[in-house]
Amino acid sequence: MPPIRIALGVEYAGDAFEGWQTQPHGRTVQDVLEAAVCVIAQAPIHLVCAGRTDTGVHATTQVAHFDTAAVRPPEAWVRGVNSHLPRGVSVLWSQTVAADFHARFSAESRHYRYLLLNRRVRPALLAGRVGWLHDGLDVEAMTAAADCLVGEHDFTSFRAAECQAKSPVRTVYRVAVGRVGDLVVFDFHANAFLHHMIRNLVGALVMVGRGRKPVAWMADVLAARNRSVAAPTFAPDGLYLCGVEYPPRWPLPGGGRIIVPPQLPLG
Repeated sequence: MPPIRIALGVEYAGDAFEGWQTQPHGRTVQDVLEAAVCVIAQAPIHLVCAGRTDTGVHATTQVAHFDTAAVRPPEAWVRGVNSHLPRGVSVLWSQTVAADFHARFSAESRHYRYLLLNRRVRPALLAGRVGWLHDGLDVEAMTAAADCLVGEHDFTSFRAAECQAKSPVRTVYRVAVGRVGDLVVFDFHANAFLHHMIRNLVGALVMVGRGRKPVAWMADVLAARNRSVAAPTFAPDGLYLCGVEYPPRWPLPGGGRIIVPPQLPLG
């Protein structure tokens, strides 16, 4: 009997782990999730995710898949696995998929959201879950600066030096910046993202929002294709992987799509 391929929807608090990808010390999301799934499968398994997140980066909807010979009811891959997971990570759903489904390579696009607390006093209850900046921010200026990012571009100016992507070209479908009380929300939707790309984009947009750079500077940085001319990388605390989109033929709950963090209590 050929192995069964199972897709999982996973949420996690990134400040509880040292990123997604497995490490020798075992303090990553992949490490604890694989260990929990192995208990239910009663055999070793290997998880493949839609997008590897860095230390401190959260996910409301990460999608992963694994192959197994174990026949289990769908709930076993959810509640059963969750009973063996530490706080900070939970499986939301499981779905049997065809053998040609791939959590990463079948994905058409990804959604990320950055939550930035913009007030004079640093966060306490939301520490590690939002970025923080005490300076005032001009949301209209950041929105105007973000317009140049939409479309297919070479994002070399916004990729990490250690980025292993073969090409710096990505297609951005949408960038939106808005304010909800003390919270400034950045939404990004693209076919894929480079290493640190979103945190570098937020850092540049914040430079514009603080009035330290003009709106037109953003387009100049993009065109320069030079990381050294851009802003420093912003903190990971407020970054969330919020959904992965797949072609409709894959029967994933919600299509794997856009589940965003709930409005956080700030008042």
